[in-house]
Amino acid sequence: MLLIELENISKWFGERQVFENINLKLESPASLAIIGPNGCGKTTLLKIICGLIRPSRGKVRIKLDGQEVGKEAKRAFCSIVAPDLELYEELTALENLEFFTVLRDFKSSRAELNQKLEQVGLKDRGHEPVGSYSSGMKQRLKYAVALSVSPQVLILDEPSSNLDEEGIFLMEKLIENQKKDRLVILATNALKETQYAQQIFRLGN
Repeated sequence: MLLIELENISKWFGERQVFENINLKLESPASLAIIGPNGCGKTTLLKIICGLIRPSRGKVRIKLDGQEVGKEAKRAFCSIVAPDLELYEELTALENLEFFTVLRDFKSSRAELNQKLEQVGLKDRGHEPVGSYSSGMKQRLKYAVALSVSPQVLILDEPSSNLDEEGIFLMEKLIENQKKDRLVILATNALKETQYAQQIFRLGN
């Protein structure tokens, strides 16, 4: 069982307070939607959870079977899909997957990576440079990148961004599969996307 616990999480950028004293606890399998108005800090909170930025105050704990995971190992548990996630446009989709799995020190065969591309509907486009992709195809590839390391925690910022109807259907299947025995945390402004979560946490007023 995996547990994520947020204790008194606060964040400031300079003198601007984004949020203060957030307390949350989430045990796998589970799914959580973070909602709230623009500028309330949804994306910031996601990045704090997965260790991309530090809180100004408070602590994020990740425990596996009751044992707290060390600071250096925390990032290995999480993958994020977000609008500002950068892909390498001069590389092919398959080369991007290979690069990011090596970066995360995760071993995958080329067949396994091709299977991830198939899951997101890019099976026949894996050898094309990402610079030739549409915005929707890039979003699909971001899901493949996130899932290629079999994360315990899948973190989604605006999960259906740029996706067409088929892409949304594929995304829903991926989320449902992740929710079976792991954690999904998403941030959204779209009411319809809260249906993917069992719990809802509101930031801001």
